[in-house]
Amino acid sequence: MNKYELAVVVNANIEDDERAATVDKAKAYIERFGGTITNVDEWGKKKLAYEIQKMSEAFYYFIQFDAEADVPAQLEENMRIMDNVLRYLCVRQDEA
Repeated sequence: MNKYELAVVVNANIEDDERAATVDKAKAYIERFGGTITNVDEWGKKKLAYEIQKMSEAFYYFIQFDAEADVPAQLEENMRIMDNVLRYLCVRQDEA
């Protein structure tokens, strides 16, 4: 098992329950593909470095999880088509 971190940038113009459902859906994808979530950090609403889809602010979430090497590719396939997700990035964390 490798350690990974998924960064998700969620649309700020949606209701709180929709935003929570979007994050829960991302967590469900991780668990469906055999990953184990270890931590979820919510950074809240932040200003974007540049406008994305005419939005200047978004909510940031960082989800740490343990999974096999093929899980990030499967996860990104599903994150790509999710509504309300402006950007995402899944990276492997080094064992330091």
